Amino acid sequence: MFFDVGIGKSEIKESYDVVIVGGGPAGLTAAIYTRQSGLSALVVEKNLEGGYMNLTELVENYPGFTSIRGEELGSKMVEHALHFGAELVTDNVEKIQVEGKDKLVHLSSGKTARARVVIVATGSTPRKLGVPGEEQFRARGVSYCATCDGHFFKDGHVIVVGGGNSAFDESLFLAKMVRKITMVHILEKPTADARLREKVFANEKIEYRPLTELVRIEGNEKVERVVLKDLKKNREYTMDVDGVFIFVGMNPNSELLKDLADLDEWGYVITDENMETKTPGIFAVGDVRSKGLRQIITAAADGAIAASIAARKYFET
Repeated sequence: MFFDVGIGKSEIKESYDVVIVGGGPAGLTAAIYTRQSGLSALVVEKNLEGGYMNLTELVENYPGFTSIRGEELGSKMVEHALHFGAELVTDNVEKIQVEGKDKLVHLSSGKTARARVVIVATGSTPRKLGVPGEEQFRARGVSYCATCDGHFFKDGHVIVVGGGNSAFDESLFLAKMVRKITMVHILEKPTADARLREKVFANEKIEYRPLTELVRIEGNEKVERVVLKDLKKNREYTMDVDGVFIFVGMNPNSELLKDLADLDEWGYVITDENMETKTPGIFAVGDVRSKGLRQIITAAADGAIAASIAARKYFET
């Protein structure tokens, strides 16, 4: 875990060559490449050590590991960055301010770090469904993370909403603990990878219901039932469940760059092929960036490109 290897122990200095906002695979890779270029690097991570990959039960498509727990891979990346001398701290970046050629990174702790280059690797957060009962029962039966909350539903019956890789991957994890999983998806066919589909459809605990919409979540103190709609027959029906897990996509954490970068129609940051935004010296990498594939390996690649380009463009004389 991040805290085991030193995050939060670095004293923030007044200035760095590069400040990296976010400690997931993109940010940590950027830190490694920054340090290998002989530049100083500060990584600011506000929440989850190793980023969102820590919530992935198994990673099976990262080169060099046929299968590795997401948390373990994240820990290895942290150790790698620290090994090369990157500084890591737990804090939240509230604002990035441009001052001439420098950038001022304002933190919630009241401290400010000055840097020539800022690499934003803030990732994305789970998208909400927006159905009645979702907010009311959040943390009382409604969850967006099977790894975090699955153990609360041991031997129970849960609904999983979604048909992509996250929904299928998290369902396989939940199947180790719960009695039954009903997966519902508004489309006729899932969008998950073939390998994940094969595993889910072969699991006796998991029932997949296409063309089915979650309409409402009900209960008293906690989730007790859901109202589903059969889109093919255009009828609603009720199902008793113990929990609801929602995996219907992500929203980019791009608020920091709304005035410093162009955003696409979904709020992802638009960069050039070098990961640089329209503001010179500000880069965006990983899941916050507008691109076609969001995976751990593509996040790491983004971080490597940004750090390497930044070193050549802004620090070589």
